[in-house]
This record gives sequence, C-alpha cells and structure tokens, in this order.
Amino acid sequence: MLDRVVQSRERPEAATLIGAGKVEELRARVQGLRADAVLFDHDLTPTQQRNLERKVGVKVIDRTQLILDIFARRARTREGQLQVELAQLNYLLPRLTGRGVEMSRLGGGIGTRGPGETQLETDRRRIFRRLRHLRDQLQAVRASRGRQRAKRQATPLQTLALAGYTNAGKSTLFNALTSAGVIESARLFATLDPTLRALELPSRRRVLVSDTVGFIRGLPATLVQAFRATLEEVKEAALILHVLDVSSPHRREQVLEVQKVLQEIGAEDKPQVLVLNKIDLLAEPERGARIEAEKATWPASPVVAVSALTGEGLAQLLELLDRSPALEPVSEAHFHFQLSEGDKVSFLHDHARVLETRYTAEGVDVWAAVPESVRRRLQDNLSSLTNCATFN
Repeated sequence: MLDRVVQSRERPEAATLIGAGKVEELRARVQGLRADAVLFDHDLTPTQQRNLERKVGVKVIDRTQLILDIFARRARTREGQLQVELAQLNYLLPRLTGRGVEMSRLGGGIGTRGPGETQLETDRRRIFRRLRHLRDQLQAVRASRGRQRAKRQATPLQTLALAGYTNAGKSTLFNALTSAGVIESARLFATLDPTLRALELPSRRRVLVSDTVGFIRGLPATLVQAFRATLEEVKEAALILHVLDVSSPHRREQVLEVQKVLQEIGAEDKPQVLVLNKIDLLAEPERGARIEAEKATWPASPVVAVSALTGEGLAQLLELLDRSPALEPVSEAHFHFQLSEGDKVSFLHDHARVLETRYTAEGVDVWAAVPESVRRRLQDNLSSLTNCATFN
C-alpha cells in the first residue's frame, strides 16, 4: 500500500461517495505516487465506481470486490469455486450498465441499437445463463449435502460447528482437536471449504466437528447467499463453538459481527460455547482479568479459555463439551449379546465408553456409559441386570 486517505462526512455523496474536493485530492495523490489502483474500504454503487474511475484515472476497487477476489484465490474444491463465481457474477451484473464509454451506442435509425448496446445485452444474457447454470449446480450440491447429513443423522454422531471471525484460530483449534491437518494461515479466509472430522470426547462417545469459513465485518450479502450451502453446516449443528481471538483489541466487535451472520443464516438460537483462543499471547497478570471480563460479558454461554497452538485448556474444553446439555445425554446401561452378534459389540465399543465386559456360555454381557441414540439403536439387547464391578 502506497498511501492511505480517510474521509469524514455527515453523509455519503451520491455521485462519488467522498465528495468532489476529496476526489481531486485523491487524483493528485494517485498521480504523484503513480498508483495503479485505489481500494475503498466501503461498498460502492456502480455509478460511484464509474465516476471515481473516470475522475481518478485508475482502477477503483471496493470492499466487496476485494473480498470476492480473495475468496477466488482461496477456493480449492469445486463447490467453493462455484459459490465464489456465483457471488462474482451477482456483483458484476449491475455494473455492466454505463460501461458504454468504450461502447458506441450509435445506431442506424429509429428503433435500432448500436453495437455497444448490443454487446451489453449479449453480456447480460450470457451472465444470466451462467447464473442459472451455477444455481442449478449449487442446488445439486445442496441436495447432496442434505443426503450426506441425513446419513450422518441416521448414525449416533452429532455435529459441532466451529464459527468465528476470520483469523480467530478456528483451523488451528480444529487441527488440535481432530488432527485433521487442514491449512492454518494468518491470511484472510484461508479456509473456505468445510471440513468434517470425528472427535472422541472423554466419555468415549464420538461427535463430528465442522470447520467453516471465517466471518468478517460487513460480510457482503452476495457471499452470505452464495455460501449458504456451506453455512448450513453451522445451522444444522447441535452446538456451535464460537472461537474468539481473546488477544484482539477488537474482540467485542468481532463477536457481534459473528452473531450478526449467525442471525442472517437462522442459527442465532443454537447453543453456543465461547472459546477464548490465543491465551498464550496474553501475559499472565492480564490473562486472568481478560478471561473473567469475557465471562461476565457473555453470562448466557459457557466460556472456556484455550490456546490451540500450545494445547493449553483443550482438556477443559473437551470436558465442557462432554457435559453440554446440547448433546444427547449419556447414561449407564447393561447389554446382553449373543455370541453371533459381534458386530453389535464392536459398534458399542466404537460409540460408547465400555466399563466392563463378561463372556459366558450364554453370550456377552457389556456394561457401558452410552449416548441415548446408541441406547435406542441397541434397545433389543438391553438387560435388566445392573450389577457391574465397575459401577460398584
């Protein structure tokens, strides 16, 4: 970045956002620094963008376009690329009108159109066709995700979704909990494509953890709409782990922005755990006071402080998740299996905390702490016998 200019106004100026005087100042700075582009940390209307480019003489990029460009660079999967392209075309469509400075509108007579107008209509039709194609493809992706989600819900595995402001450390926490190996980066929106991994809690029950795109202040509506298929993982989760960079001076504003996006996708009523990440960046005297202040600010949600980088606090986080009322309850039960039902015994070992196993001539007796869904699935094998050496 060569230079930075700040403009304070009571209200935006309709033609250029910043006013004629500031535009002249901006043009002089661009010429003096030989800049190639001007970036506005604000959304511009198509008219404002065209007027600014004409008066300043270089390419003008607004906040939404920059975010879209970053998303385009980060998208790796086919779904992510489709979603980014859909958002880019929705952004581009209203900006086609008025680019006729280089498109002649002169025609041959009344009722005719010049070549520029014809090209404009051609571009519009092509974009509309491409938009329909992208929406159809994303609808297929959404249906596929729905089928995958239905299959997951048919098994006793609930989903926890990581959500938070971009660069809060969600992917680092995701890797620390699941050893997934997803990309960890301080770059904006390093994670665009959702990743699901299994996590074993202290009670031995397993849940799925989903890592999703980071939120940001004023996330463009086109992006929220385009990434709705991805953000549905957050909406459908049993519990949201709201990851907050506790060392950030802007943490309060970031929490509010995340809550705003959760409200836009209909997930504001989901149970949340506030995870105060990056406590390793705080000095010891300041750390305790900061944590207590955040707990007092968000009394409605459980709060736990961790360092995803060093592993500090992760054991407490897992214990808190295991006790969360948002997840299905765990109770102790006794099961009796025939010797031929080895698949059911293996299933119980995979999805519950087995306390004791006894093999007899009549079969296999297993005492375990089981989630309610596992208990229902093995209902036919429940036994009224309750005495177990481990229980006593």
